[in-house]
Amino acid sequence: MTATALTEVKTDICVIGAGSGGLSVASGAAQMGARVVLIEGGEMGGDCLNVGCVPSKALLAGARAGMSFEQAMSHVRATIARIAPHDSQTRFEGLGCHVIRAKARFAGPSVVEAGPHRIRARRFVIATGSRPFVPPVPGLSEAPYLTNETLWSLPHCPSHLVILGGGPIGVEMAQAFRGLGAEVTLIEARRLLGREDPEAVAYLRDRLQERGVALREGVQVTQVSAEAREAGDITVTLEDGSEVMGSHLLVATGRQPTLEALNLSSAGVEADAGGVRVDTHLRSTNRRVYAIGDVVSGGARFTHVAGAQASMIVRALMFGLPARFRGNHIPHVTYTDPELAQVGLTEAEARDKYGNRLRVEKLSYQDNDRAVAMGQGAAGFIKLMVVKGRPVGVTLVGPQAGELIATWALALSAGLPLRKIAGMVAPYPTLAELNKRVAGAYLSPQLFDNVWIKRVVRGVQKWLP
Repeated sequence: MTATALTEVKTDICVIGAGSGGLSVASGAAQMGARVVLIEGGEMGGDCLNVGCVPSKALLAGARAGMSFEQAMSHVRATIARIAPHDSQTRFEGLGCHVIRAKARFAGPSVVEAGPHRIRARRFVIATGSRPFVPPVPGLSEAPYLTNETLWSLPHCPSHLVILGGGPIGVEMAQAFRGLGAEVTLIEARRLLGREDPEAVAYLRDRLQERGVALREGVQVTQVSAEAREAGDITVTLEDGSEVMGSHLLVATGRQPTLEALNLSSAGVEADAGGVRVDTHLRSTNRRVYAIGDVVSGGARFTHVAGAQASMIVRALMFGLPARFRGNHIPHVTYTDPELAQVGLTEAEARDKYGNRLRVEKLSYQDNDRAVAMGQGAAGFIKLMVVKGRPVGVTLVGPQAGELIATWALALSAGLPLRKIAGMVAPYPTLAELNKRVAGAYLSPQLFDNVWIKRVVRGVQKWLP
């Protein structure tokens, strides 16, 4: 029996993975006139649309709105359905992409095989995303655990959800399911949201506990057991000998890159446990192959990071222009209530880097008239890290922190001095005035406490008619 011959396809760019990053590269390149092959072995839209950002934020919205579990899950499905056409195969074929729905595998430095096709391209972009990391805890592999990928098939709200992992996914789902009526216990081996500003995390921790989320921090899980291979009887044993019993178990202990099926070694692409090794141009050890998003070793795993990298890649591939990726101006948000947002350096990171050159300004939401009017006058703060009149980092915890951080992302991206932010006119009353006021708090001593300015003003006043 002879093997079936593969159909040869030649193209300019081959994008592997139709998640947010891959779709951005494919759409941008195709609309600029490049020949594009887009390969996806799973669902169009990737994790973000189907099991990640979109459903999780929809579930949080349902919980805040007081929906029942069934109503909230219906809202999740409706939200995905509303957004899905934008990421669909039909749309991308309409843009001129050759879409192949199959698993991709490198067959050489410039060849990929997918289904009945052999694709030869000038450049390849790996954008296969990541999947949940499941730690090697004794008994866990035999237990009926959930991940962010399987969570959405739950027919009923858990009576008691036990969550392993206190990162953004774990914290967001803890609040969502508690709001939907479940008892929730969250277990974190180290500290809740360990990469975030401790002061902001402390504020959020208090709010979670006020809402009834039970937190166990700084303790390792040593055993997971279940009486039956179905949800209902989960026992988690901790290193201090205590046990947490629940009806369902959610594993939210991080992500790992999805690379195994790609046969990277045949393409001369080096990777480690964290993903594909790339340079500042996002190029791998094979000059024809780039990587973006969650598959990049050492990279930040956020949808908007993949989008920013995609924009840079499109410019480089379409026009041959050198471009370097930098991420110091890219914000991230944990979408709890209150939200926690960060861009640039945290206070601890800024102190380590700048020492006594750093100045920190902090302003409470209770100093904002809109927050007071909304009954949220004590609901958080903004913390601004400044060096020589320019922001190097901002931490926000409070209502709409994710919206407010965008101003500071622009400031860091464009290298704006604080006087530009202070000179902004924000409508009154809005939470946006927090940004203007914290910038003004830094600048005001230079204006109002300056002896020379006061002498000049007094002198001018004497000569004014």
